[in-house]
Amino acid sequence: MATISESVRKRDHLAKLSGTALYVGDYRDDDILVGKMLRSSKAKARVIKVKVPTLPDGYYYVDAKDVPGDNNVNIIKDDTPVFARETVEYIGEPIGMFCGPDKLVVEQLLKDTEVVYEELEPVLDIDKSDVFFFEYEYKKGDIAKAFAEADRVIEETFETGYQEQVYLETQAMMAEVLPDGKVYIHGSMQCPYYIKNAATRALGLPPEKVRIAQDVTGGGFGGKEAWPSILSCQVAVAAVATGKKIRCVFDRREDIEYTSKRHPSKDRYRVAIKDGRVTAMDIDITYNGGAYTTLSAVVLQRGMICANGVYNVPNLLVKGRVAKTNTVPNGAFRGFGAPQTFFTAEMMMTHVAKALGEDPLAFKERHMVVQGDSTSTSGKFHFNVPLPAMIAKVDSMCDYRKKKAAYSKPQTGRYRRGIGMSLFFHGAGFTGSAERDLIKAVVKLKKTADGNVHILASNTDMGQGLRTTFPKIAAHELGLPLERIYYEYPDTDEVPDSGPTVASRSLMNVGELIRRAAVKLKEQWVDGEEQLIEEHYVQPDFLIPFSLDTFSGDAYPTYSWGVVAMEIEADTVSGTTKVLGAYGSYDVGTPMDYNIVLGQMEGGTLQSIGYASMEQMNYDNKGRIRNNAFSDYIIPTAMDVPKMDIDLYVAESYPFGPYGAKGAGELPCVGAPAAYIEAMEQALGDDVMIQHIPFSAEDALKAMRGGQL
Repeated sequence: MATISESVRKRDHLAKLSGTALYVGDYRDDDILVGKMLRSSKAKARVIKVKVPTLPDGYYYVDAKDVPGDNNVNIIKDDTPVFARETVEYIGEPIGMFCGPDKLVVEQLLKDTEVVYEELEPVLDIDKSDVFFFEYEYKKGDIAKAFAEADRVIEETFETGYQEQVYLETQAMMAEVLPDGKVYIHGSMQCPYYIKNAATRALGLPPEKVRIAQDVTGGGFGGKEAWPSILSCQVAVAAVATGKKIRCVFDRREDIEYTSKRHPSKDRYRVAIKDGRVTAMDIDITYNGGAYTTLSAVVLQRGMICANGVYNVPNLLVKGRVAKTNTVPNGAFRGFGAPQTFFTAEMMMTHVAKALGEDPLAFKERHMVVQGDSTSTSGKFHFNVPLPAMIAKVDSMCDYRKKKAAYSKPQTGRYRRGIGMSLFFHGAGFTGSAERDLIKAVVKLKKTADGNVHILASNTDMGQGLRTTFPKIAAHELGLPLERIYYEYPDTDEVPDSGPTVASRSLMNVGELIRRAAVKLKEQWVDGEEQLIEEHYVQPDFLIPFSLDTFSGDAYPTYSWGVVAMEIEADTVSGTTKVLGAYGSYDVGTPMDYNIVLGQMEGGTLQSIGYASMEQMNYDNKGRIRNNAFSDYIIPTAMDVPKMDIDLYVAESYPFGPYGAKGAGELPCVGAPAAYIEAMEQALGDDVMIQHIPFSAEDALKAMRGGQL
């Protein structure tokens, strides 16, 4: 193991363990007003009038008329309002905000407010939507010829459901107007400069008049990528309108019911087979975007890019769209569009293998890409594809091939077992040339006269450990004790824009900028003097230029790889399932801290087990999220953690990441659902074909009784 990989105590360990870490909800100040949203009770309606009760002294109501700038939150498209316009587009859309010193009084004001609506007909089902926010298409090879020459064509449709991020700390933000007129916004976030850009637009202020700072953040998983931009604009507008400090902290039910989630999807796959090989895939993908666009464009792009999985399919036609519905807007979630299509691609390959009478793993191994192969978008896999060695590792962990054969024999009795394996990757960094053309990351190292070094970057630690791993990189390169390197929660008044904390980019791209800056600082070091070193992102020369118009070129500079096996036992009486073991090999290049990365892999694997099995969520016939509390939205707990054997596969490092590091955070959320479902199919009987997740105990009972899934 590389020296840099040796684990150290996380920088925020003691503060969080002792309870001294200061979250936005922990600020104690009698002048802070509580903010609570007045939300739409209709999925689609015209707002005729809001009848606000008489406000006691010190209480306020703000809405769209109080927005001093643009009443649109800058995300990708400017369609999400700060506060509702003439119409509301989903249940829970903020119409306005009540603010006051006493939470109970604010809540009573909400109850006493009457909103007069003219109800309109909502669209809740993606199959009934005729409004598409985004549509893309790309081709590779000769799809028509491949299907014309096929020995066999197999077609299936798969569906995936919602998934809620369930971060430990709910959405929470605070704003105030400082004495110099600057608007100061701080709270729980992933992307300070996203918020700064949104707030300057909404407030109609120049950038120098808006300051954003991250407080200690209790988890994000993508849910705090875009939504804090919305909430920040709302609390900032209220602070400007009232001249008071405003804090809004969602309760758990509010957070689950009204904030963005993983996009549900419906994917149709047509597969051409010739001489026992898959020669073509015709893929049609629809994601449910909800009421507004948020980040759906790039979620769909990533899902489409990996729609054929890890397989070398010479002929591809991939179409995708995001449908508008009058349901809660969906957005970023760990894996960012890839878990939906990787589930589908893996299960499609499994089902094709079964239809041909072949072992699924052997069939997949014959189709896997290798280094030098063309990607789905006619780019290139420039670096090592370690899947064969990783498959062998997972096989050795759990006797996969032996158990697969044993469980394929007829099983009797109440408890029946199955095992499945999934192969997957995750593109590291932003899609295409976005790092070069849009993000343009900048990092600074500031050396003080006493020889301490401060890392200045805008990337946030939300539990994944950047406040530990970034200093490790600088300390390693400078040859300094870790105690002399500082990385604080970012404040846009202090740090440059090094890009958002998303897309598995922070360590690979920003970490490498820190390493390069540290090299320069070491060369230029002068004792007793303050020094400032600045480093800018430069795109590697080897990349094949990516065009979003044609979906062609290198979508990512490199890929992190994963192989996961799931062994399960199904109870034929209750339909419940026990995961007997989860076995994974993950290639993220050189880990910057072994324990931190191992924790990421274990947590992501468990999160994806929940996605595949128990995390049931849907909306009712009015468009309201039904599963809005921990009593009916069930996530894995410590009691659900199976035997877990995780291997960090390190063979060939990535030359453009620090010491060989690649993207890590999202990878473990991508592949496990397909392994779980393949295992379920084997346990329930080889004639069972599962085409949706989550797959519940009720679904298992239906399958065993021959019912429609």
